[in-house]
Amino acid sequence: MTITRFGTLVGLAIGAVWAFAGFGDALLTAALAAVGFLVALIVEGRVDVTEFLGHRHDE
Repeated sequence: MTITRFGTLVGLAIGAVWAFAGFGDALLTAALAAVGFLVALIVEGRVDVTEFLGHRHDE
């Protein structure tokens, strides 16, 4: 799935939530979608979080 298609689907989903549930719920949906996207990037290995988690020192 291309980034353009993914962005279009996310925008459509958030728009549907906004239309049926209101702005606050749409904002919460967008925030949770961003968190899910970040987690997916970390799991795929495309984002390196080792410097934020610290380094293990084997002795």
